[in-house]
Amino acid sequence: MGWPRRILLVAGLATVAAGATLGLGRFSYAPMPDRADLLNPDRYPIQTAFDVLGRRVSRAEADRLNGTEAGRKALSAGSGAVAIDPAMVERGRQAFYQETFGNEVFLTDVMGMLDGGLTPTQVALAVAKLGGQGTTNLQVAMAQDMRVGNRTYRKGELVPTGLDVPKGGAFIIGIKTFSDRGHLRMGITCALCHAAVDPGTGKVVEGAPNTDLNAGLLMALAKNSSAYFMHASVPEADPPQAGDTSDAPALPDAEAVEAATKVQVASWPPGSFDSSADRVTNPTSIPSSFSAYGEPYSWSGREAIGPFAGLSSLNNNVHAANSDTTQLAAAAPWLFGMEPETYLGIVLRGAATESFRYRPGESRKPSEVLRSVDPTPASPGLNSYAVLPTYPATNYVTDNGLFTSVPGEPVNHANNAMSAFQNLLHPPAAKQDSAAVQAGRAVFEKAGCGTCHAGPALTNHRIIPEAEIGTEPTRARAGAKMEARLSPPTLFSTDTPFPLPADPVIVPVPLAGDTLAQVQLAWGQGGTEGGYKVPNLVGLAWTAPYLHDSGIAVGSDPETQLGVPGTVYRGIAPDPTNSLRGLIDRDLRAKVIAANKSSDTARIARVTGEGHGYWADAGTGVSRQDQDALIAYLLSIDTLTEPAATP
Repeated sequence: MGWPRRILLVAGLATVAAGATLGLGRFSYAPMPDRADLLNPDRYPIQTAFDVLGRRVSRAEADRLNGTEAGRKALSAGSGAVAIDPAMVERGRQAFYQETFGNEVFLTDVMGMLDGGLTPTQVALAVAKLGGQGTTNLQVAMAQDMRVGNRTYRKGELVPTGLDVPKGGAFIIGIKTFSDRGHLRMGITCALCHAAVDPGTGKVVEGAPNTDLNAGLLMALAKNSSAYFMHASVPEADPPQAGDTSDAPALPDAEAVEAATKVQVASWPPGSFDSSADRVTNPTSIPSSFSAYGEPYSWSGREAIGPFAGLSSLNNNVHAANSDTTQLAAAAPWLFGMEPETYLGIVLRGAATESFRYRPGESRKPSEVLRSVDPTPASPGLNSYAVLPTYPATNYVTDNGLFTSVPGEPVNHANNAMSAFQNLLHPPAAKQDSAAVQAGRAVFEKAGCGTCHAGPALTNHRIIPEAEIGTEPTRARAGAKMEARLSPPTLFSTDTPFPLPADPVIVPVPLAGDTLAQVQLAWGQGGTEGGYKVPNLVGLAWTAPYLHDSGIAVGSDPETQLGVPGTVYRGIAPDPTNSLRGLIDRDLRAKVIAANKSSDTARIARVTGEGHGYWADAGTGVSRQDQDALIAYLLSIDTLTEPAATP
């Protein structure tokens, strides 16, 4: 799409926002870049014909299986098979950029992302000021004063949002704007976190993490940050006494909960997000979507079974568990130790839209307020869900028995399609000295890195116990409380229509032996203390800072730009070369850890940079020259290392 046409779209959307089309219907728009706007337009060829609960079936094998009745059954929807073809991949790309599953209702009407310090008008003005130049970090002026802890953001002050606008573009990647008969809403798509603008060219890198997305600060500047209190360390949210579902719930002090939640979420380093509703602040780095052979998924590795070896579960839980906290009410007794009405009272009491707001003392319970405005009355919460009979129990395929789905297509189809799309992505070709890369590969093997970082994506797909890897432990235990309500892993057959029929087919997902032990470790269950997965190494040039907590961050000046206080908290991009040196060199790492420990904000976010004490430095007999070569090799990894292992 050319720049003049984009300007016309902006003008049209601004007209909607201004109310000139009030009462005239619905309008929505989310950008999806053209191929010419991509820095990594090339993809792996489609080699997998079917995914069957995580098992890749090649075209040749599919042809053989389709020759027998037993084979055809193995490739059927009733066996959990997902057919992969160009149309499926294209649907996945479209969903990646444009599918919200309805989260615009929670984010706008409950959380108030458009009614706090940053407003649609100010965002539109910030984009217009770019003049088509694009940015990796949209600077938006505050619409009003707002206090977050000891920091006051003043009206007119520019806020670094980390929102990306490509060169020649007029819309933010990963944001979908809606007008519902004049009511403006904002939803998010997967591209918000998992696509990034290259600062050099202004083009989009599909699959690269948005490493400066300031998600925590954006939530802190929302009107009702309390709607996300369960993702933060907020003891102020403890109810003054046990809630009673028959009467009005006893609620904690509203101002105290709001103030405390703002401080906690604002501590997240840019490029991080807290996806665990365990009432502990423990954000993790946004991962890349260069996902082929990268299973299991999430930093703990708990997304490990089911379609695409857990990748579809990861895609699903982004929206089924994290972009609509109202669905957690049923699980509140065992997750948070509070009654559902108390939980919903805290979430809805400060809702931005009046009709969504619970007023303590009114005759209606919080759940009744929610039901009166719920756009999806057939399912819990506000998003578009297919609901397993075991909801709200966890079953290792879904956090809560919910599958975000789109009416008119099969259950979970968009999530599976996104998995098929993501598995074809790889970063732009790396530019490295071939001799240094070859020498670095030899250092990689000599240093023993290949013990864990083996296979096509340089991961052995294993979960390492937290005590062994030595990182901060809270994130590894985040799923422990879910063990209180656990059901056998199941999902719907892949041809189940949505909305659901009266008798949908339920497919069991095998889980036994070592797989069960690894999954329990990933969830911090089965008597374990949790662990972290061995991450894949494809695209390291695009994923700094490193480790699950973003703690290993070093800027272009390794003397002064150390840890998150010296880099991302100051708006300084971590340098991949120097940050990787901080990963493998114990002397530099010690400085990084010390810098993190010196920051009150980093302590709130539990960012340390500790762990993964596997060194390639003078202490292990690796010279500086060999260390440089190793880093060059690591930064050169831009595709799967085994060409035969294509998705």
